[in-house]
Amino acid sequence: MKCLDIFVSISILSLLLHTSATGGDSVLEAVAGFLKDASELHNGEPEDTEHIYPEYDFIIIGAGTAGCVLSNRLTEVEKFNVLLIEAGDAEQIFMDIPVLATMLQFTEANWNYQTEPQEAGCTGMRAGRCAWPRGKVVGGSSVLHSMMHTRGNRKDYDLWADNGNPGWDYDNVLKYFKKSENMQIPELAKDTKYHSTKGPMNIQEPKWRTSLSRAFLEAGLETGGKIIDYNGEKQIGYSYIQFTMNNGSRVSSSRAFLHPIKNRINFHLSKNTMVTKILIDQRKKRAYGVQLYKGGETFIVKAKREVILSAGAINSPQLLMLSGIGPTEHLRNKNIKPLINLPVGYNLQDHWALGGLTFLINTTDSLRFESIAKSDNVIQYFSHHTGPLTAPTGTEALAFIDTKDLHNSDGYPDLELLFVAGSIVSQPAYKYAFAIDDDLYDAVYKPITDMHTWMVFPMILRPKSRGRITLKNNDPFEKPLIHANYFTDGGHDEKIILYGIRKIIELSKTKAFQKYGSTLHDIPIPKCAHYKFDSDLYWICAMKTITNTIYHHCCTVKMGPSTDPEAVVDPRLKVYGITGLRVVDASIMPNIPAAHTNAPTMMIAEKAADMIKEDWGISV
Repeated sequence: MKCLDIFVSISILSLLLHTSATGGDSVLEAVAGFLKDASELHNGEPEDTEHIYPEYDFIIIGAGTAGCVLSNRLTEVEKFNVLLIEAGDAEQIFMDIPVLATMLQFTEANWNYQTEPQEAGCTGMRAGRCAWPRGKVVGGSSVLHSMMHTRGNRKDYDLWADNGNPGWDYDNVLKYFKKSENMQIPELAKDTKYHSTKGPMNIQEPKWRTSLSRAFLEAGLETGGKIIDYNGEKQIGYSYIQFTMNNGSRVSSSRAFLHPIKNRINFHLSKNTMVTKILIDQRKKRAYGVQLYKGGETFIVKAKREVILSAGAINSPQLLMLSGIGPTEHLRNKNIKPLINLPVGYNLQDHWALGGLTFLINTTDSLRFESIAKSDNVIQYFSHHTGPLTAPTGTEALAFIDTKDLHNSDGYPDLELLFVAGSIVSQPAYKYAFAIDDDLYDAVYKPITDMHTWMVFPMILRPKSRGRITLKNNDPFEKPLIHANYFTDGGHDEKIILYGIRKIIELSKTKAFQKYGSTLHDIPIPKCAHYKFDSDLYWICAMKTITNTIYHHCCTVKMGPSTDPEAVVDPRLKVYGITGLRVVDASIMPNIPAAHTNAPTMMIAEKAADMIKEDWGISV
């Protein structure tokens, strides 16, 4: 456990021991609950293996969502021994408190990536760089994210298949979405065509939410929308969010998939371990192991069957390029000997939105730090896992909209409205988490620091802009360069977000939101003030100034047929030109789905596990 993690855990315990409850719950009950939670997490996570074998059947790089799923499924085969390697440390108890999700960016569980400055996005962020947090912890980004569980649209996966990836159509992948799922929302669990209660990943609604979230749904109905199960037959409409939670706490991929296999003798987990290179036989063009750095030492571990790269959309292309797999000219420029010329790092995609679209209310119904961080709430959480601390960062509801076919209930959404029962002024640290420039924040948001607010992210789902991951140099400990390239598509992406802004303002004027006296915060962003406030040109300037990633980075190791010049892996996720090497994570997506990417990544790993078993003669 790192110093900051120890400090936070001790601080929580200290708060419990040095406070007096005014509600019905006792401090001792809360302390007992805290210790129980801490013990379950500590004793449940597989230990850091003391003795790494010289060889394993499979080496999986990255204990994020995909790596955890793969480890579970591959070790079901007793003759397969598996080493899972994670650069970060263990998951800690405070990481599973839902309301703290955004704050985890300030811990050592975050890789702390930033984008390179760009012409048309993130211009109002510190140094012109958007923060791109990624999980460096057992469980990966499933420990940092806001736990939203959305699968995407049928057309997403049908498009993957239509573009030369057989077996990836919706009818084929639905069973893998269901395989992971333990749906605990009673009315949704009844729909057995689309949901399952047999998987390891619990899906629930939170035990506590603000009344503003109901207003969002009612506003949707007032303006002609429908309430839907967006993970069911159709996706267009409004809904409370389905979360990867259990009994008011986060369920990471580690909790769901690694904790149950802690005692499998064919599974090893190595924490705080950096893979610095994938080892490839240059003559045979076969991956045969990895080079590791752990505890100040460098050593080699061999893979008898396969090396599986599950390090995510930033680290997976970085490691491939460091190992000689990537664009030849780029590798040579970084003094790396090219082995295979493939378009690694290209096709970078993300979901992003205008941040800071804020509405003021005349009631006290929003989530604010000072109202949440009360001893009674902490006591309630650790006593019963109820109360405001179970609210995942205030994100409570959403809507999916097809801006090109507004009246089609079975449309293909290109816009998501993500409702938050607060805003960037609700917690003092949010301006740092979102990397907003200090001068901009002081000019626009400081005047409303103490007010109750709500906000919605108008989030583009199917962007046409494409970015790229490149190497800074050939040092594996140097962060790669992230070229997000937001708004570089010629105008399509900004029009989708602009429609979202207009829709949100329309929702704010409904009876549902006027019960709270909702008004649009209208202090203009200084660099956009030369445009008339609320004009299209103003909002286009605003979205390029306060540009918020929604943390769905993907597609940098594209899956495709051999005829696709952009493809890096084939439809069975094998790297072209190299045997014994697969990539299994969000980087293989050909196109970003209309979904928060954690659920699709679980699906990819579930399907990949079956393909790997089949390729090694195991019936599935």
